[in-house]
Amino acid sequence: MTVLSTPRLLLREMDEGDLDDFAALLGDPQVMRYYPRPRTRAETLEWIGRNRRRYHDDGHGLWTMRLRADDSFAGDCGLTVQRVDGVDELELGYHVVPRLQRTGLASEAARACRDHAHRVLGARRVIAIIHPGNIASQRVALNAGLRLQKRTLGYGDGQQEVLIFAGEA
Repeated sequence: MTVLSTPRLLLREMDEGDLDDFAALLGDPQVMRYYPRPRTRAETLEWIGRNRRRYHDDGHGLWTMRLRADDSFAGDCGLTVQRVDGVDELELGYHVVPRLQRTGLASEAARACRDHAHRVLGARRVIAIIHPGNIASQRVALNAGLRLQKRTLGYGDGQQEVLIFAGEA
């Protein structure tokens, strides 16, 4: 089911048929360099299931990005609830396949998801949780209208400092 569209992308709910594409993306050490480690195929299947539950429980999650031009897999982008410093926040997240990075697709999808958060979900604010070394992701957040709000250890296991970019939905 297509959830959002942009001039170059269709965003739809992911399913188990996306496993090969997502296993390659989330298993890529370069793509996952700012995460604790790449995901295994089994972890990726669980991650797809978690997003499917989010669609049912929350009405949103991370969505599969596909190019309109040829329906090829481009990555994911979407909205998930994350706990930061003891507060539930609506996070804008994204991953793009290496061959399509630096093409503006993440920014295009992020803006569409931000607008969806406001128009459809009634959200007033979205955030992006970003590793301090991930300059490309910081650029996407800025292009989506988010600004650096703070640095915190209050996310995940609290062992790694993250940047919180925030803005109006």
